[in-house]
Amino acid sequence: MATMTGQPFEIRPAGPADLLFLADMLVEAVNWHPQRNWDRARILSDPALAHYLTGWPGPGEAGALAEAAGTPGRTPAGTPVGAAWLRLLPASDPGFGFVAEGIPELTIGVVASWRRRGVGRALLHALTAQARSAGVAGISLSVERDNPARALYQQEGFRMIANDEGADIMLLDLSRYGSPGG
Repeated sequence: MATMTGQPFEIRPAGPADLLFLADMLVEAVNWHPQRNWDRARILSDPALAHYLTGWPGPGEAGALAEAAGTPGRTPAGTPVGAAWLRLLPASDPGFGFVAEGIPELTIGVVASWRRRGVGRALLHALTAQARSAGVAGISLSVERDNPARALYQQEGFRMIANDEGADIMLLDLSRYGSPGG
């Protein structure tokens, strides 16, 4: 269990039974900006976004889920509050953060009321550990330049390798960085 600013949560592996919550977290990730309010139907009908979930988890893919540990007067124990997952998308159907085949792309979503409490960082650490254990060489992502999560990725060792239309493609080289945070 991890505790940040008095808000306890636990991290566990995510699996196929968590797909609906992952869809909710994809909505959170897309709608990080307060002026964007795309609903689940719009996101899942867009092939460029839906492929982050369709068929997950495939071979070599992993995920982590954060659940509230339970605090009186707060979120009940076992309530999902965030998720992170890796997708191995082919060059023929790349994601926004595609770097190369064999380099999975990261998606993280955290329930708005749980942001800035360490949930995203804990999810990232758990997923990075899973990837290292599996021998993954690196993790990529795409993040819009104004997204506050960009600072988290930089702090954890992701480096910008390309930019495209207001977003940066970042890579965490797992062969270079021995532990989260570089």
